Amino acid sequence: MRVIAAVTAAALLAVTGVAATAAPAAEPEPKPTVVLVHGAFAESASWSGVVSRLHKRGYPVIAAANPLRGLASDSEHVSRIVKNVKGPVVLAGHSYGGSVISNAARGNANVKGLVFVAAFAPDKGETALGLSSKFPGSTLGETLEQVPLGDGTADLSIRQDRFRQQFAADLSPADAALNAATQRPIRDAALAEGSGDPAWRSVPSWFLLAGADRNIPLAAQRFMAERAKARQIAEIGGASHSVGISHPGAVVDLIVKAASS
Repeated sequence: MRVIAAVTAAALLAVTGVAATAAPAAEPEPKPTVVLVHGAFAESASWSGVVSRLHKRGYPVIAAANPLRGLASDSEHVSRIVKNVKGPVVLAGHSYGGSVISNAARGNANVKGLVFVAAFAPDKGETALGLSSKFPGSTLGETLEQVPLGDGTADLSIRQDRFRQQFAADLSPADAALNAATQRPIRDAALAEGSGDPAWRSVPSWFLLAGADRNIPLAAQRFMAERAKARQIAEIGGASHSVGISHPGAVVDLIVKAASS
């Protein structure tokens, strides 16, 4: 009787077209969006090599336009970009952009990691200007030119004839000249504005240090990375302050680690 019942049930399934199906495979978790924040004397396209490599790995990317007007206002601008992203975010900042992401991530629960690329990571009340002079080695001041803004502040740029030596010594002369011509000035008040409570105290961080940086001395970069208790500190000896352009693969490797954590 059991054999007959089994055969009858099988025949019924065949007639009605009902068949057992496997459960659908779970959808893969979406990759975090990577928000890249440039610093002073640079612009969004300075991340081009990083962006193209992240796209090849399937990551959505936003290269934010950092206003470079003031730390609080710049951070609020980037914070609004982060708030508009659906899903997790990895924030990466270069140079002064590190100060910005340290503040922009605060209060944004979707930020899962901070990546500092030859960048400032200030504590509360600290300034980019103060951190760059905390250890000897920065030669930035002697390369700057000013444009008064009429309110007692000034825009600062690196003289184009000094740009490669100061900012991009490991780029070709042609690439350094292109970056010198397209650099965006920073308002001097932004470099002297104190940071708020830094997000790196509660959000995991990764640091890439540039061994031949003439803007932020290597000792200052190490100090900030160690103080932040970074998950990983990578160092590229001989890399200029433009390490994100000269070594985009190393930047992407750290961002992917942050995104995968």
